[in-house]
Amino acid sequence: MPSATPEREPFRIVLGVAGGVAAYKSAELIRRLRARGYEVEPVMTREARRFIGASTLAALAGRPVRTELFDDPTTPIPHTRLGQGADCVVVAPATAHLIARYALGLADDLLTATLLATRAPVVLCPAMHTEMWENPSVRENLATLARRGVLVLGPADGPLAGGDEGPGRLVEPEAICALVARVLEGYRGPLTGRRVLVSAGGTREAIDPVRVLTNRSSGRQGVALAEAAARLGAAVTLVTAGAHEVAPDVAPAVTVVRVESAAEMGEALARAFDHADALVMAAAVSDFTLEARAEKIKRRDGAPTLTLRASPDLLAGLAAGRRPGQVIVGFAAETSDVEANAARKLEEKGVDLLVVNDVTAPGAGFDHETNEVVILARDVAPERVPLAAKGAVAQVILARVAALLDRGAR
Repeated sequence: MPSATPEREPFRIVLGVAGGVAAYKSAELIRRLRARGYEVEPVMTREARRFIGASTLAALAGRPVRTELFDDPTTPIPHTRLGQGADCVVVAPATAHLIARYALGLADDLLTATLLATRAPVVLCPAMHTEMWENPSVRENLATLARRGVLVLGPADGPLAGGDEGPGRLVEPEAICALVARVLEGYRGPLTGRRVLVSAGGTREAIDPVRVLTNRSSGRQGVALAEAAARLGAAVTLVTAGAHEVAPDVAPAVTVVRVESAAEMGEALARAFDHADALVMAAAVSDFTLEARAEKIKRRDGAPTLTLRASPDLLAGLAAGRRPGQVIVGFAAETSDVEANAARKLEEKGVDLLVVNDVTAPGAGFDHETNEVVILARDVAPERVPLAAKGAVAQVILARVAALLDRGAR
């Protein structure tokens, strides 16, 4: 009797092969992917054909190898068709040249055009000589791609071309297949399946219906953290008093709750906190609030007397009531004795990590697109993150969060 539920069509993998000695392993990779029941669409760069024949890959894949943007009159836009039809795009090997072109957004051949035209998850498997792998430009290009949600596997350490040995070797096809299988099951990074709560922006306390007491925080770093967490696979709740929007590509994974005052932020965080695996408290919550006047204060009445009262310490309160296994990250903006003040806050707040920056340092203060921070934790040397884009800083912080979640904080 036929099944009432039709079987799903096989997963379609676009396999990009760039021009490096490790291209020979793409034949074994295709064989293993096909053995799992996946359809494989091989795409070779012109340089890759110097290292392995297209006929070999075509025979193993059971379909022609594509190499050119304009070589098939039946498919005038092959990169779009490949990108739209892919369940996953894998590049193995990914050379330094291919990585640089992808990071720059170039689309000067079929493979790079396909990478830019797909919304499927992308897995890059770097392979190159050790000196190239250790070059800062290669690392920076990969960091840029990782911030955009690209998964990077490898390289491995071992024998290389020419008799050399060291990091830069393509990971084995079996490991690549295992990661592809996880990606097809929904894996997007080390925070897959986790729920991350992020706060952002500077809260505003009403003085009267017109004026507010606030601070200089823009919310950029908090939004960068929310975006990075989503790209690493998390379901994210962003409680923000800032005006910045999350990027469209991660918007479906981020629930945005907009607030204004410290009290509103506290209520929103309390509602979401019990369900969160991690809290990243990047918001600049007002330390003081006041009783708002019902009517606008008039200049003619003279300078008003404002009576401030301390706002509740939202971070310390949440940390005190957390359940075992939750990870909590606090932030501190300092202007002097930066690390000493941060170390004190680390203990006072009861958090796992305390991220501190000197807001008077060039490029690291409020409303910049860059930041420079120090990450403190108990019994661990401080980790200094040099001046970088706030998205890059977010990646470093969330790597620490993922590691704590994996081993169970507290």
